[in-house]
Parts: sequence; structure tokens; C-alpha cells
Amino acid sequence: MKLELWCIGKTFFSFVKEGEQEFEKRINKYLPFANQVIEVKAKSKAPDVVKNLEGEKILSLLKPTDFLWLLDEKGKSFSSRKFATQLQTKFNDSGYKRIVFLVGGAYGFSDEVYQRANGKLSLSEMTYSHQLIRLIFLEQLYRAFTILNNEPYHND
Repeated sequence: MKLELWCIGKTFFSFVKEGEQEFEKRINKYLPFANQVIEVKAKSKAPDVVKNLEGEKILSLLKPTDFLWLLDEKGKSFSSRKFATQLQTKFNDSGYKRIVFLVGGAYGFSDEVYQRANGKLSLSEMTYSHQLIRLIFLEQLYRAFTILNNEPYHND
């Protein structure tokens, strides 16, 4: 099983980049992990146009055997332990070869990406910058692996 985090656009915050690198290193102890930045050059500034161009790019990169989990404020929220359990369930499902978590751009996801998604995950009812959410998510992903491996990182 492969695990990937896809993010629309680059981050401009050095502290986010440093944090991403730290958690990527930690996650790679458990399984191969890739943090991919997807860039879409849009000449239009119209949100719907940008969102649709991003959606086309994302859909072109997905395979039928991918489980796509959108990081979306309208998604289901879990405690850290329940998220770890959900992750383990996906690992045990032999129908998928790769789990892709997707952080959308500033305007969210196109309708086609929503239709393709296998699940939606909310990290909070609050709205976060699409740049900051990557770091927050990577920490939770690392926490999930420590929970699944009975390591002392997570405290109840």
C-alpha cells in the first residue's frame, strides 16, 4: 500500500516546509510516503475556472485503484484514535493500491473531484489556509501511525 498527500500549489511559509519535511521523515518509518505538490497554471482568476482546471489535473493523475480522501471542511471528523482505525481499515482493503489524501486549492474542489472522491475528511469545523492544513494533517497522520503501533506519542 502506498500513501500520498497531494496539495494544490506550493506553500510560501518556510516553517510549513520544515514541518512537512520533519513529519514526512517520521511517516516514512512506517511505509513509503510521498508529499506531492500539484501546480496548475491558470490564466483566469475566476474561481470556477481555476477550480475546474485543478480538478482536471487531479483526475488525470488518479488511477482506478486509488482511494481518494478529500481534506474538506464538509467531511467527516474523527478523533485521532478513530482516524487511525479508519486508516487501518483502508490498509486492509485489498481493492486499493494507493491512498491519496488531497488538499485543495484556495477555492476548494471541482464537482468532478467531489464525485470521484471515496471519502471526505474534516480536520475541524474551522477553515484553515490550504497551506497550513498540510502541516496539521501530516502531524495527525504521524500520530495515527504511532497509535497503530502502540507508541507513546499520543496521550489520551
